[in-house]
Amino acid sequence: MLSLAFSTSSRHTRNLLMTTPRRSSRFQARELEPTVVSDVLRTSGGKRKRAADDVEYTPQNDSPGIQIGEHGGTKATKKTRLPKSEPTFIILDVVRKETTFKGRLGYACLNTVLRNKKPAKDAVFCSRTCRLDSIKKNGIEWVKDLGRKNVEDLLTMIQWNEDNHIRFMRMSSEMFPFASHAVHGYSLEYCAPLLAKVGGLAKKLGHRLTAHPGQYTQLGSPKPEVVVASVRELEYHCEMMDRMGLGVDSVMIIHGGGMYDDKPATLGRIKKTITEVLSPGARARLVLENDEMCYNADDLLPLCEELDIPLVFDYHHDALFPSSIPPSEIIKRANAIWTRRGIKPKQHLSEPRPGAITLMERRAHADRCESLPADLPDDMDLMIEAKDKEQAVLQLYRMYGLHPVKYESLRPPDENQTKETKGRKSSKKQKTSQARKEEEEE
Repeated sequence: MLSLAFSTSSRHTRNLLMTTPRRSSRFQARELEPTVVSDVLRTSGGKRKRAADDVEYTPQNDSPGIQIGEHGGTKATKKTRLPKSEPTFIILDVVRKETTFKGRLGYACLNTVLRNKKPAKDAVFCSRTCRLDSIKKNGIEWVKDLGRKNVEDLLTMIQWNEDNHIRFMRMSSEMFPFASHAVHGYSLEYCAPLLAKVGGLAKKLGHRLTAHPGQYTQLGSPKPEVVVASVRELEYHCEMMDRMGLGVDSVMIIHGGGMYDDKPATLGRIKKTITEVLSPGARARLVLENDEMCYNADDLLPLCEELDIPLVFDYHHDALFPSSIPPSEIIKRANAIWTRRGIKPKQHLSEPRPGAITLMERRAHADRCESLPADLPDDMDLMIEAKDKEQAVLQLYRMYGLHPVKYESLRPPDENQTKETKGRKSSKKQKTSQARKEEEEE
């Protein structure tokens, strides 16, 4: 098995290709044969030991770091440390597989490489948000500036994606904090030039940007105030995409939501909200998705066909809450709607975490996906809903030979992936802050 060890810094490129014998402890199972060894040492957990160039030193008397006392003595000063080396990552080879798939793979909301940049001030992400108390304390202009920073970082993420052959991404729904709020909501006019710049870059590079409003977007709620808030949320997403100048492929995906003890009645309310309340622009971007708890393809496909609303087929959700319709037939019928609407079809793929047994455990997404689905059409945009985000996409690129991969962009998977659901064990105990983060965990 081939293993590549490299430093993320260009200053440390003195690498040697050598044969490493079988090592003890946790390296035994890996049996690293050809290994590239860097001059930076690595320990477990991605941390490293101090390397030779990390030594501290005290300048000599004629150095700037020494102060001469009144009587000829020296006064100690703070020791100077040479720049630390960047972490080294050992990237193992992957199992090679074959596919006829020619579509795009994408990831959701957050790029782990950019988000984890050090120092923290250099981190790149698009989900800066705040609490209501912060709005009252700092004012709405401060909140709007968070949105501006999110959009600026979105430009960086798109360019990183292009450099790594990823041309499909879901934007964070937290791009503009509280933009759809009943009291503190605001127009995106102030950020129009920057949003247009994002759309221009995406169009130039041929990237598809989509959105997935959160679980509180409930078009079938029996409470009018919840429906009104849900509509505001969709209209906000629509405004963001319109100001970017994005085409019809930039859709907004939502689930059916709760059943409220009467699924047929709820489906009727969803239909009414879509046909009578949503603006034409929001309805044109709306897409429904089968979920793993309440609404499977049996429930949503007839409604989608009646209203000409596309259906995103989620393989993982269908496995947990299967319908009576085979996946191949669901895909065929769903694709007929996408084609009729002139929109590029898209699907979602994820896998349960290792060791997951119960339904609640199996709902949580694994860090990466180990294979593409058997029923996947050749020309399809497939959103990879995995915890490792872009790393999950790059791993599939390597496995199936879909695109060249830059090794400096790779990170090793977590060796201790667990089946824990990280706060999703009971919906009754979920807090709003956790719910707002769910889209980035999908």
